[in-house]
Amino acid sequence: MSLQAYKTAATRTENPREMEYRLFGQVTRALMHASTVPSSDLATRIDALDWNRRLWSVLATDCANPDNAMDKSLRAQIISISLFVSKHSSAVMRGEDDFEALIDINKMIMQGLAGPGAAQAA
Repeated sequence: MSLQAYKTAATRTENPREMEYRLFGQVTRALMHASTVPSSDLATRIDALDWNRRLWSVLATDCANPDNAMDKSLRAQIISISLFVSKHSSAVMRGEDDFEALIDINKMIMQGLAGPGAAQAA
């Protein structure tokens, strides 16, 4: 019970950037794990790829909203990455490519969300 209360309190004190960082971390760990399982473990691979694809789809949908206050160029780049993630995920599922590009993209986004100096502190 107290662990759940702590988790609830922790998520309430996170700002949106920290929440996005945490979510990207969870999804990226799932991708990293999925990249290590046998190709016959379709459930693990599909779950991780689907979770990542849904994350990027939500980001693209938010960026397509005309009320989004982010710079239009950045919004367009996020939408473009989302399209790449979707296509690349399909290629991974067909066995034509691997998880590395998806993992690398997410790690780069996490570095950006962490802000300057975070890579040096790690």
